[in-house]
Amino acid sequence: MTAPASMPLSGVTIVDFTQVYMGPCCTQLLGDFGADIIKIERPVTGDISRNSFPDKDGQDNPIFLAINRNKRSLSIDTRKEEGREVLHQLLVDADVVVSNFRAGVMERMGFGYEELKKINPGLIWASGTGFGTEGPYAHKGGQDVIAQAYSGVMWRRESADSPLSVYPTTLCDYTTGMHLMQGILLALRTRDESGVGQKVEVTMYDSMLHMQMQEACMQLNRGYEVNWGAMPLSGVYATMDGAITMVGGFTEDPLRHISLALELDEDLSLRPEFVTLEQQFEHKPALQSIFRDKIATNTTAYWGERLENEGLLNAPVHTLEQALADEQTTANQMIVEAEHPTVGKVRMLNAPIRLSATPPTIRRSAPRLGEHNVEVLQENGYDEAAIARLQELGVLR
Repeated sequence: MTAPASMPLSGVTIVDFTQVYMGPCCTQLLGDFGADIIKIERPVTGDISRNSFPDKDGQDNPIFLAINRNKRSLSIDTRKEEGREVLHQLLVDADVVVSNFRAGVMERMGFGYEELKKINPGLIWASGTGFGTEGPYAHKGGQDVIAQAYSGVMWRRESADSPLSVYPTTLCDYTTGMHLMQGILLALRTRDESGVGQKVEVTMYDSMLHMQMQEACMQLNRGYEVNWGAMPLSGVYATMDGAITMVGGFTEDPLRHISLALELDEDLSLRPEFVTLEQQFEHKPALQSIFRDKIATNTTAYWGERLENEGLLNAPVHTLEQALADEQTTANQMIVEAEHPTVGKVRMLNAPIRLSATPPTIRRSAPRLGEHNVEVLQENGYDEAAIARLQELGVLR
């Protein structure tokens, strides 16, 4: 099913070697806006995420389905010369090739940038790695938790007493995937003017450092560590029936408003030990203890209304299940459905980007492994006999 000609990326063909999360979330979003994504998978096992969780639907499990819609699967053995020849044929007319292997893997496979630009000067060669191609960590594999640790993201927590922990959502993978998509779009725009492709490279390490722009600038220029999670007037507090988060900022004299919202016996902003931000930091344990004890005496909804009336940002702490069922999720049309040929109806998250004239579309569900082997090869000039020969050689499976 081809994309409507009006979509932003209609006519753009992307040969997609990516797997797991960082690369697939990038290419899915490109596919949502019209690009033809040809997903290259190893025979039998396919993308690693097809098998990362035991599931009743096997390789077509929700982990894989979540980030591989609007793609066509070509299951091909790149260890065989015939398999590499097929892919070189595809890449002659492709616009973009994307990978997220360790540095050097694409080159060893025969698909490095210098080699491919000889057969297709307009090709955009996009790569996401853990650390890049140079430096002491270039040889290391990239992974979300590893990037959290190396980049300093994991070190900062609400207080020094809090144990170090893994951020449980794939923050680094997603952020790097979005940077990879941005790089591809910038390169496509440049090629519109020059007709020439280029290399696009992003790393998880760089993406995590870049996420800390303000903190890094303070550290580099003032030697001061900014920790937004440790602000004295903000925090997460248990209520009688759950938890609420409060942000004590963006208003004049926020501590006075907090005192009113929490129905305290006194205006804490008048206490000598809490007058300035520096003093609030110094006496944060005492201040937070007051907040914590008071908030525990009533419900989340009660305190939410009180804080709202005083102009203080706040929110109940939702589970993912609650967030997905929230009316705001429905209003934003963030849940969509697609019909899968074997799984049936699949509910998943919509693209988070809204374009009024050319919105994202779901034209096909995530592919079964090798589902489009014959279709893709026929489009690239292979007849039935040639395809049968490749099948006999075990190149296509």
